[in-house]
Amino acid sequence: MAALSTTTLLTNRTRMTIVPRAVIKYKMQVPYELKLSQSRLFHELPSGLKMEVIFQKGRLDQDEKSQNPPLVFIHGSFHAAWCWAEHFLPFFSHHGYDCYAVSLLGQGESDAPSGAVAGSLQTHAGDIADFIQKQINLPPVLLGHSFGGLIVQYYIANIGNEKLHEKEGLHPYLAGAVLVCSVPPSGNSGIVWRYLFSKPIAAFKITRSLAAKAFQTSLPLCKETFFSSEMENQVVLRYQKLMTESSRMPLFDLRKLNASLPVPPFKDSSIKVLVLGAHNDFIVDGKGLRETGTFYAVSPVCIEGVAHDMMLDCSWEKGAQVILSWLNHLKRGETE
Repeated sequence: MAALSTTTLLTNRTRMTIVPRAVIKYKMQVPYELKLSQSRLFHELPSGLKMEVIFQKGRLDQDEKSQNPPLVFIHGSFHAAWCWAEHFLPFFSHHGYDCYAVSLLGQGESDAPSGAVAGSLQTHAGDIADFIQKQINLPPVLLGHSFGGLIVQYYIANIGNEKLHEKEGLHPYLAGAVLVCSVPPSGNSGIVWRYLFSKPIAAFKITRSLAAKAFQTSLPLCKETFFSSEMENQVVLRYQKLMTESSRMPLFDLRKLNASLPVPPFKDSSIKVLVLGAHNDFIVDGKGLRETGTFYAVSPVCIEGVAHDMMLDCSWEKGAQVILSWLNHLKRGETE
């Protein structure tokens, strides 16, 4: 971690500020306590706003040089970088991967932009691109959960887009992408309509939980929305408090978001994509998962016994092991 004074992390390109815990002015009233070997960094965007990044370096044997791509994790609504720091950062860093979990603007300990919402697909993807371009020395694997997966989809659709480059800046090349319980390319409107007609009670619960934010005050509803029924209530309560504090403003204007969808066609087939879903997902249904797989011409992997918040669920190792296996095949050029 850092020393007693503010320091900087040097990369080959620019600097990121490391702020020691003692001098951080936390934006979350329930701040997330970092685990051993994790650092909280702040990446300054061209706007002057700073994005929180939780970093954990890959563990290597002495004198060993990593051949692994860095991993950059993007959260979804009502979450922040901490949701990856709980289990996935320690797991993948243990296996030799440098891990960066980003809090999008207006979320976690990141600065908030002016306006009513945190941004759009374009601005969030642009912020991630700026971070990768300035801080990451190798093409990373970009991993996105839920609406974070939709941001990843927009990002990879615009790699090499010269027109976009002129307006928003370059989207650096990726080694691969992992979509975890991701909103499909057409958005969540199709899921909502399917639930209304086939699962009206579930549709009511999801609307109450997410749109009305009732998950913040109802522990049973929070558990049903995000987690497996086997999760211990005290663990769900801890995550409920963190989720309540994570999002100071909506991630998107959903009307404008839906009007901008579907995401543009996938152009660079050399970028490998893993589409990963959860059998017990209360938010993204099986048809949504299959839509995403079809869009990227891959067979989606649906994991039994895991809920929507795969990276926090009591069986989080199931998803982590599937991703690790895919990463190992990616290095050997064996992914589909």
